[in-house]
Amino acid sequence: AGENFEQTPLRRTFKSKVLARYPENVEWNPFDQDAVGMLCMPKGLAFKTQADSREPQFHSFIITREDGSRTFGFSLTFFEEVTSKQICSAMQTLYHMHNAEYDILQTPPANDKDSCSSTGDCNGTSVSKLQRFNSYDISRDTLYVSKCICLITPMSFMKACKKVLEQLHQAVTSPQPPPLPLESYIYNILYEVPLPPAGRSLKFSGVYGPIICQRPSTSELPLFDFPVKEVFELLGVENVVQLFTCALLEFQILLYSQ
Repeated sequence: AGENFEQTPLRRTFKSKVLARYPENVEWNPFDQDAVGMLCMPKGLAFKTQADSREPQFHSFIITREDGSRTFGFSLTFFEEVTSKQICSAMQTLYHMHNAEYDILQTPPANDKDSCSSTGDCNGTSVSKLQRFNSYDISRDTLYVSKCICLITPMSFMKACKKVLEQLHQAVTSPQPPPLPLESYIYNILYEVPLPPAGRSLKFSGVYGPIICQRPSTSELPLFDFPVKEVFELLGVENVVQLFTCALLEFQILLYSQ
């Protein structure tokens, strides 16, 4: 966050890294650790407490290489409790530093009597600011950190990949273990589930239920597995009509988003 003391440590983002990948090497699809890490967590690593919403979030991305070839990524980001006392202590220290720095910046000069309250408590403002930003207490709060699981595929099977990731996450967080070891499901999706032939659908077993993906034939429209409903919900009917008109007229289109 640089010198932005307004940004509390829990609202800052930290650099993420890839913890593991399987398989280690794919000849036709070299693994770019920095690109995948950035695309899986475009806002960086985030921390939250029990007071914040921690619902899992799903998103997709595309990696386009120099030769124009594409691979598709599907990510599920969720929050896990931080078990490291060292990290919790570091977050507490960041808050002490943040509060102290902000207190210094907000404390009025000694000769500035106008800044004192009617009761004569010149430190009232700085104390209230300190309490306002002291929103993490290691003895009271539970710290959570974001983690992401991702599938990278040669085709955009969005619905199937979302179900796979959601079921894997459910298996990890469920109090009851899945019927088989978690590694067996990961091995199955990586090595035993084939790419469906053109014009055919494929049904395979997930952790908690069947998953279906369908590949259009060469005479059909290209695979588009994303719900059009979301486009209308995000942009609204008028903007979608305007966007569609611009596409038909071959205008240049720029989408700007956070």
